[in-house]
Amino acid sequence: MPDQTSVTVRMYNVGFGDCFMITITRGAKAWRMLVDCGVHSQGRATISGVTRTISDVVQTIIADLTAVAPAGSPPHLDIVVATHHHQDHISGFAVDKWTSVDVGQVLVPFVEDANDPDARALRNSLVSTATQIHGFIEARAKANSGNMSAPLALASSLAANSMGNAKATDRLLSRNGTQFKNRPPVMYVPDVDPAKNVIGLPIEGASIHLLGPSRDPKQLALMDPPASARWLQLDPDQNADDDETPTMFAPIYVVADEEVQSIPSELRDARASLRLTQLGTDDDALLAAAAVLERSVNNTSVYFVLDVVGTRLLFVGDSQEGAWEHILDDPAAKALVSNVAFYKIGHHGSHNATPKPFVESVLGDGAYAMLPWGLVKRWENTIPKAELLTALAQHNTHLIRADAPVAAPPEVVVDPGLLWSEVTFTV
Repeated sequence: MPDQTSVTVRMYNVGFGDCFMITITRGAKAWRMLVDCGVHSQGRATISGVTRTISDVVQTIIADLTAVAPAGSPPHLDIVVATHHHQDHISGFAVDKWTSVDVGQVLVPFVEDANDPDARALRNSLVSTATQIHGFIEARAKANSGNMSAPLALASSLAANSMGNAKATDRLLSRNGTQFKNRPPVMYVPDVDPAKNVIGLPIEGASIHLLGPSRDPKQLALMDPPASARWLQLDPDQNADDDETPTMFAPIYVVADEEVQSIPSELRDARASLRLTQLGTDDDALLAAAAVLERSVNNTSVYFVLDVVGTRLLFVGDSQEGAWEHILDDPAAKALVSNVAFYKIGHHGSHNATPKPFVESVLGDGAYAMLPWGLVKRWENTIPKAELLTALAQHNTHLIRADAPVAAPPEVVVDPGLLWSEVTFTV
């Protein structure tokens, strides 16, 4: 009788953030991948009345890896995926405990590749604009004796953090003296060569299909779906930032004046449309501009399908309309995301992820879906979208929530201490 193959997805309870461990086993052979590790600063999990820090989560992950490592060997991950550089997806990689973990390979979005002209142009455009906005915010606060209105304070946080969290990025890219136990090779995805976007795994019949992000600037700019495709239009009084957390870029990538023409025209036009010179006296406009910049990184999320002997699992990061359009308009990619066994709900179930057509005619019935979520007060009535949860229920989706896990059906297991929940598929 051949060895049985299974795949387990474990969602760590970080709060408002993503952290997933995927384990494929066949006989005595096991392969493990970690997808993201981060939490929103205002959305940490509370377990039995105790707030759980991201360092606590990292400690739990490493303890789990150590428990299954061969005697005398360090804890090991075959692949680490950082879907995109928002705080709630990568902040955990700044924790020094990672220096004990051996990693086989790191996957990050192509926008992190300083040697890629398209990536450098996109990153430079965003960072240079963020730098300008932050300068306007500081000047306005100074003129007001250091006091900031609520919109201005939030804009300041967004703009400042668009150049922050360098330590987590350093570890992922093994630079500036920060790394895992080793210096794993880094793949910037997707590759320009389509053949390299299917990664065969050492478990027979298992592979990773890298479908996004798109490299088309027009699709990257589609940060919000059209009204007809949204679960619910933004309320007129909804905060402009109510979609995400700060982005992570380094000031070193600011574009020099003489290099501006190297930026694609679409990005230069988008930047110009912000009319930055007119923002200095308008707190709400500064907030809106900072939020626009912050949201754009969502569509750079690594979007992939893990295929294990025909059982497909879909991970989308925080992909928004442009990224979904890129997938659903391509017949081969659409086939891969159709009738999947598992779906990691994008962007914590917010209004600008998980398009209606995907749930209604692509996802299929009876899938398992995980919702990484923890309370952030200002989003408590908007994320996750009730309409999305209702639609998933109508298609008999087995929903597993990080904040309220339930060990049912039998394939779902919940840690007694509520540190994680997992689902296992036998294939």
